[in-house]
Amino acid sequence: MDKVVLAFSGGLDTSVCIKLLEEKYNMEVITACVDVGQPREEIKRPAQVSKELGNYKHYTIDAREEFAEDYIFRAIKANASYEGYPLSTALARPLIATKIVEVAEEEGASAIAHGCTGKGNDQFRFEAIIRSMCDCDVIAPIRDLNLTRSEEIEYAKSCGIPLPPKKQYSIDENLWGRAIEGDILEDPIMEPPEDAFSWTKAPDETPDDPEIIQIGFRDGIPQEINGEEMEPVELIKKANFIAGEHGIGRVDIIEDRIIGMKSREVYETPAALLLIEAHKALEQLTLTRNELKFADMISGIYSELVYNGLWHEPLREDLDKAIDHMQRRVTGRVNVKLHKGNMRIIGRESPYSLYSEKIVSFEDKSFDQREMKGMVKNYGLQARLYQKLWWE
Repeated sequence: MDKVVLAFSGGLDTSVCIKLLEEKYNMEVITACVDVGQPREEIKRPAQVSKELGNYKHYTIDAREEFAEDYIFRAIKANASYEGYPLSTALARPLIATKIVEVAEEEGASAIAHGCTGKGNDQFRFEAIIRSMCDCDVIAPIRDLNLTRSEEIEYAKSCGIPLPPKKQYSIDENLWGRAIEGDILEDPIMEPPEDAFSWTKAPDETPDDPEIIQIGFRDGIPQEINGEEMEPVELIKKANFIAGEHGIGRVDIIEDRIIGMKSREVYETPAALLLIEAHKALEQLTLTRNELKFADMISGIYSELVYNGLWHEPLREDLDKAIDHMQRRVTGRVNVKLHKGNMRIIGRESPYSLYSEKIVSFEDKSFDQREMKGMVKNYGLQARLYQKLWWE
């Protein structure tokens, strides 16, 4: 009997997949869960469910540090955001897929399975990585059998699969953010209820006094909060907590999915919004005007590659090389004021600052103003010649 490794969360979709893989595909199932910062109960549950459903061999893989250092920090350096979304779920998928491939290779499996439907983005993100790394077959039972949610529930009942507690929302959570879908949120005119959020406080529940925090960067990577150097995972957690306490991090957008449909997406990404904003402020101080323009172009392309699941696309690696070269000077500290759902950059400093207080001062004479006359005279020359055509 051929082996299949199933990316397993312990929820309805993947629990149904276990039995479908056995009954419909005649395969020996091995389950695996990759920890990228989910709540502890969501890491324990897959192992428990896998055991309850048939004592399947199960892997739990701790990839939090790798996620922070090799994925999140790269996203910060690229200021990665797709249509206002800081790519929390999208950024984790290639790492999860990579770890699942490693399990499949270790087990000698002939196939890898996932519980994605045919309507979402994750099918692209998982399969693009899997197919670029190995020759395993890819099986997506929910999509391939065209199952509806009600059909899944009926099948689960017929197989004796315990139904997970009914949730009002579908949540995907990792170190970099929470994606919240379903129920009332599917109506784009409805305001997300407060019970949808758990990382961020409502503005009227946040502290009355503003808080100023200082974020230290080295080579474009956050290293310190308020002067305390921290390990990557702990730094991101602390940034999530501080920003969330002040109501920072709620994103509510109409998003364009890979397959073309628009979807209403609600996210909580307090650390992502805070750290990317601070990073941009430091870039403004240390990069030239042309570098900033190029960085903005790179950010858009980079973000779309990540969103579309093309982490293994060579262009992403090429862009990382260019980004890393520019980030050598993005070192310094940024002060951010947080208050009632708003954040504002109020200070920045760097040993690589291109800002000169002396030159910009109105009292400075080292910059001879008279030398600007010729430059200003011919500034916009082509536009002036164009306008002159209409004068005559």
